Amino acid sequence: MPYYTKVLQPDEKVLVVGRLHWSIYGPALVVLAAALALLMLSYRVSDPVWQHYTLLAAGGVCVLGLLLLLGESIRRHATEIVVTDRRVIFKRGLLSRHTVEMNVSKIETVDVEQGLAGRIWGYGTLLIRGTGSGFEPLVGVGSPIQIRNAIVVG
Repeated sequence: MPYYTKVLQPDEKVLVVGRLHWSIYGPALVVLAAALALLMLSYRVSDPVWQHYTLLAAGGVCVLGLLLLLGESIRRHATEIVVTDRRVIFKRGLLSRHTVEMNVSKIETVDVEQGLAGRIWGYGTLLIRGTGSGFEPLVGVGSPIQIRNAIVVG
């Protein structure tokens, strides 16, 4: 059961539910590709001792890549970004929980930062600034323009 369903007021409407984009898996996939390259290299090495070392290195890099992949998967599934008609709710964390909520009436600006890859694949960074404070930058958010429009237009 998502966190935001537990904190919604009786007549509060959810406008959009955001999540982190799949691109956060990029570094883990690069490490796994390096493990695959090491594995392929190990079959080209003729010396059995060096072949053993390259196989061990490929295994170690593969384990590192899988751990990175698992960590990002947990982060992606434990992060909620919800815009309602009254507030913006940001929750992260699986075992421990960190939540930030801001009333829509207190939001001054919503900035979206997208590089070329972010524009092509639909992800970016949301900067939500409110009166007196703001959210930490929400990096790697999928469909940031849709979330921005839900906050600004309401």
